[in-house]
Amino acid sequence: MSNKPSLPQGTRDFAPEVVRKRQYILNTIRTVFERYGFQPLETPAMENLDTLMGKYGEEGDKLIFKILNNGLDRAEKEASARAAFEKVLQGKSTKDFTERALRYDLTIPFARFVAMNHGQLTFPFKRYQMQPVWRADKPQRGRYREFYQCDADVVGSRSLLNEVDLCWIYHTVFLQLGLEGYELRINSRKLLAALAETCGGADKMMDITIAIDKLDKIGLEKVKEELAQRGLNEEQISSIERFLNISGSNEEKLDAIKDLFGENETARKGIEEIAFVTKMVSGAGADGSPLTAHDPGPNIFLDLTLARGLNYYTGIIFEVKAPANVKMGSIGGGGRYDDLTGLFGVPDMPGVGISFGVDRIYDVLEELKLFPETVTQATTTLFFNLGESESRVAYALLHGLRSAGISGELYHEASKMDKQFKYAEKKGIPYAVIIGSREVEQQTAVVKELATGKQETVAFSELVGRFAAKRKNADPL
Repeated sequence: MSNKPSLPQGTRDFAPEVVRKRQYILNTIRTVFERYGFQPLETPAMENLDTLMGKYGEEGDKLIFKILNNGLDRAEKEASARAAFEKVLQGKSTKDFTERALRYDLTIPFARFVAMNHGQLTFPFKRYQMQPVWRADKPQRGRYREFYQCDADVVGSRSLLNEVDLCWIYHTVFLQLGLEGYELRINSRKLLAALAETCGGADKMMDITIAIDKLDKIGLEKVKEELAQRGLNEEQISSIERFLNISGSNEEKLDAIKDLFGENETARKGIEEIAFVTKMVSGAGADGSPLTAHDPGPNIFLDLTLARGLNYYTGIIFEVKAPANVKMGSIGGGGRYDDLTGLFGVPDMPGVGISFGVDRIYDVLEELKLFPETVTQATTTLFFNLGESESRVAYALLHGLRSAGISGELYHEASKMDKQFKYAEKKGIPYAVIIGSREVEQQTAVVKELATGKQETVAFSELVGRFAAKRKNADPL
């Protein structure tokens, strides 16, 4: 007996109705990206290992899925492969065993693409990308080993108007998905850099951000313990705690930060950037009023505990929190990286980008029942099969509907009408088109709306027009 099939931990199959819901999310995001001038891009699932390693911080590098080199089938290679594998287990990369890895995110592959093709691109270059990524993380609710990211990035511009656009992209997408109560949190890595400067120098930056990035998971006391383990003294940890405990409105927090850092130039730049973005987003009208009377715009919250543990961020950083009534982590994030392509030999190429966590957004919409009822509806009409001659007529009419862009199918065999009604009901098909011998003779079809039971007789010549009108006007037949 064969073993029962299973999936690798942290991966999932998606049934047709789930795929349609995911496509609804992806299409919504794609439409908004293109409205803001972004172009699509795709990159390979695997990258050279040295493209990825060292770009995601201490914790991120541990989660990169490495790919076994092929050609290890010969016996003489097995011993060296085992030795190489031991090095990998010890955290030491070795090209004897692995030279490639599955992409961890879409940002580094994008930077690699820009570095390789910058001579052919028009800058600022605005791209969006929707592809799966892989992380060797511990699977749990909302955390998968294979998941989709939807990124939008701008490279070749230092303008903070790009950050303003990205805030509005988040807001527009969530507004169209019906997701109210989300919170767009921002901070600046410049403030964290200033904090590091007050704690002994820039070399403390990574120690501080790695620890702060765990605040939501382990709490302040554990963060303080980790900071101590990373070599910070009691006075330095106390300064970090004062920074993290600053509260009030966005404006009050900025005032408190000014007092905390005094004349620190790095902090001053961070404060100016945050002030510009928050003011432009919240009052972007010519007179400082909201852009639209019915929509106050993104709900921006200055979160000084936001660190984003990735190495490459240098300025404004973003994170989107799901509504408070849903137990879910972040559903989006991103930030500015002013020299990411410099990692690949192309310096002075500033950029900023955001990412949507599609899988988590799906879980949130599912829990809050925000998917439209029609989102899983693939077929508009089911033509009943009542016999060979009737089905030939039905198929010709169905072809006319399909040619007009109206989805439909003909039941696969002549069967009792009750069986065909049950099939339509299970598939969520809203309309049945019934053509029997009498209808063939009269050149008419009975069209039945299955949800209400309402039916009427429609001439063959009017069938396409009736369904086309319904699709356009969303009116019942």
